[in-house]
Amino acid sequence: MNRICALTFLAVSLGVAAGAVAADARPNFIIMIADDVSPEDIGAYGHPHIRTPNIDALARDGMRFDAAFLTCSSCSPSRCSINTGRYPHATGAAELHQPLPEAQVTFAELLKQAGYYTAAAGKWHMGPHAKRGYDKVTEGGGPSGCEAWVKTLQDRPRDKPFFLWLASFDAHRGYTKNTIARPHTADDVVVPPYLPDVLETREDLAMYYDEISRLDGFLGQVLEELASQKVADNTLVIFMADNGRPFPRCKTTVYDSGVRTPLVVRWPEKVKPGAITGSLVSSIDIAPTFLQLAGAAPSKTFQGVSFAPILADPQATTREFIFAEHNWHDYQAHKRAIRSGDLLYIRNAFPELTGSPPADAVRSPTYEAMQRLEAEGKLPPAQRDCFIAPRAAEELYDLGRDPNSLSNAAADPALAKQLAAMRQGLDAWIQETDDRVP
Repeated sequence: MNRICALTFLAVSLGVAAGAVAADARPNFIIMIADDVSPEDIGAYGHPHIRTPNIDALARDGMRFDAAFLTCSSCSPSRCSINTGRYPHATGAAELHQPLPEAQVTFAELLKQAGYYTAAAGKWHMGPHAKRGYDKVTEGGGPSGCEAWVKTLQDRPRDKPFFLWLASFDAHRGYTKNTIARPHTADDVVVPPYLPDVLETREDLAMYYDEISRLDGFLGQVLEELASQKVADNTLVIFMADNGRPFPRCKTTVYDSGVRTPLVVRWPEKVKPGAITGSLVSSIDIAPTFLQLAGAAPSKTFQGVSFAPILADPQATTREFIFAEHNWHDYQAHKRAIRSGDLLYIRNAFPELTGSPPADAVRSPTYEAMQRLEAEGKLPPAQRDCFIAPRAAEELYDLGRDPNSLSNAAADPALAKQLAAMRQGLDAWIQETDDRVP
């Protein structure tokens, strides 16, 4: 079945025939986006101790995506990429804090033109021009960024379908103790192998967990309000993050620890409860998905593909490759990555530079402990990535065997054919999207 036929079939099977849906029958959309959260730090993704009951319930009632990826692991570029359905280098806002240019089209703007009420609440970080896609933008909302979420839902007009962009500050640094009534402890922490398992790291991660739990509480309030308004059944809810946890070798990197995102979709009566998919999905695929399900024409500027077929069938596939990038974020960088199945290939244009984490992670207790251990010669190879220079110009990982990308297999003759294929795939994408090294 070709792509057009597949999408048409899906629209009909979901009861959303493109271009022929009455306004009051179109689905509502909500994105609740966390700041700096990795999927393995959520109960629904297997964490044994973190308290995320509402996200876990969302996954039980909907679909969990195990192979969802961001186009970059940097706050504002990732958000601009999601909203435009374009790769960061194609948005004009590829670097941290760059505002989205006026000429860029967002899916919120197109939903608004199609008759949707659109509103945003919480963290913004996309500049002034992106706001034209929203009827109302409420920035801030307490230390969590979530305190206006429910009111934003309550204040919507009742005669229109709606899209809400609800963005938290949690779990962005800095951290304070006792963020929640029952804080996590060092014993609750699961330390990834690329970080030192010392008290400083455990206490740092415990405070990070607390902010995820605080966010989870606000997410639960939104779900309760949807039920109270009796619109939950016709509302597609997404929970996701803008990039990985703000720790060394996570945020800003193109490893899974940086660009793999939690993605949970609940859409009662359309998405099978408890479904799990391993199909590849990119964050730029949200834009065309929403437009298709709303019965509106997607923008020709979108570079993503709709993952609506996966919502109907978790075994469906909509893309063969995932692409991600690392541009300036506190420090100079230009890395590009391509993933297909379990293979991850990374190309570094500036191998002479270290893999320094972002500034907020550099100021963390975890990084201070790593610096101390490095100076003492006690940091094992798997945890020295941040200090290595020069670095490899090319990296290749078989994530089925090496899920944390700890052993570069680019020189392995057994993977020579795969390396050549990944190089070719990345070269084609670079040419197609007009990507250039600055």
